[in-house]
Amino acid sequence: MHELSIAMNIIEIAEENARREGASVISEIELEIGALSGVVLEALEFAMESAVKGTMLEKAEVKIDKIPAKAKCIECGKVFNTDDLYTPCPECSNPFSDIIQGKELKVKSLKVE
Repeated sequence: MHELSIAMNIIEIAEENARREGASVISEIELEIGALSGVVLEALEFAMESAVKGTMLEKAEVKIDKIPAKAKCIECGKVFNTDDLYTPCPECSNPFSDIIQGKELKVKSLKVE
């Protein structure tokens, strides 16, 4: 379950930023996770519950913003929603596109005390 290592990295990033601001407690953390990030949200939520024990995030509310995936056709430029990396363009049926949204995995914001 790579979600545990992701959870540990999220905690490390959050604590590092909170310390930089002179905070001792993180009361809220907001994450952006894309549909094509490869993260299983339920597994990440479970991993976070265990990983935050004894950290600055122990009592933090965890908010997750799910980012839908979008692609842009490299042939005609059409932007479209997608559920995977291989959806052909709905406009011209070209099988090649660039994923322009949906791979995100980042800490969007923190509320600290």
